Amino acid sequence: MDMQKQYPCSRPGQAGYPWRVFFGYLGAAIVFRYICHSLMLMPVLLNELRPAPTVPDLILGIVPRLDWLAHINYFLWIACYFPPAFYLLYRDRRLFARFIIVDGIISLTRGLMIPLTGLGPPFGPDINGLRPFPFWPTWWRLVDPVRALFGDSAGIYLTKDMFFSGHIATTFLLFLFARRLGRKEARVFLVLQLFSLLVVFFSHLHYTIDVIGAYAITFAIFTIVDGRLRRSPSWPGSSGF
Repeated sequence: MDMQKQYPCSRPGQAGYPWRVFFGYLGAAIVFRYICHSLMLMPVLLNELRPAPTVPDLILGIVPRLDWLAHINYFLWIACYFPPAFYLLYRDRRLFARFIIVDGIISLTRGLMIPLTGLGPPFGPDINGLRPFPFWPTWWRLVDPVRALFGDSAGIYLTKDMFFSGHIATTFLLFLFARRLGRKEARVFLVLQLFSLLVVFFSHLHYTIDVIGAYAITFAIFTIVDGRLRRSPSWPGSSGF
């Protein structure tokens, strides 16, 4: 029996909605996104081994760097990414599925883009170019969720993952999808996106060109891929969007 006909309510908590569908989508999304992230890290880590210069940046030359903010930037990104993504799933599982697919493609694209630029860290020395690290143990340390969150992997090993900004790309993509939920949701997601933008600049995580590139590339991929998914006859519920 067709799932949409059997469970016409699209939101968890409404009568007839099976929670196993919610957690099934969530589990599949986590696995897909984890695979994309793990693959993305391979070219990124190879790029870390290349010496690269720090280049001048007009905006970073004006905006002060807040060291305390730089130390917690990863946790702030988590707060701006995961709760909105879970809310997107709560509101519309098909919309969430399209978001995860586009998000994964953007992640893989970022992994290919970073080695093309060869930009050094905006702040601090190029420690990975001066002191090479073992590739596979480091890769495993970064894909281990616990060690990546509570260890020093994210702060030490990834110093040249510049073009384009993942913080900006992911939160901007959430805003683009939130527009289909309504104006209220879109405004909340936009606030979180602008907060991420401030964190990026005041932490000196990226050059200005990384931020501009994140907006441009994310919007381009979103427009192309999500548009094709919505028009595809094989995509579940495509006629409803």
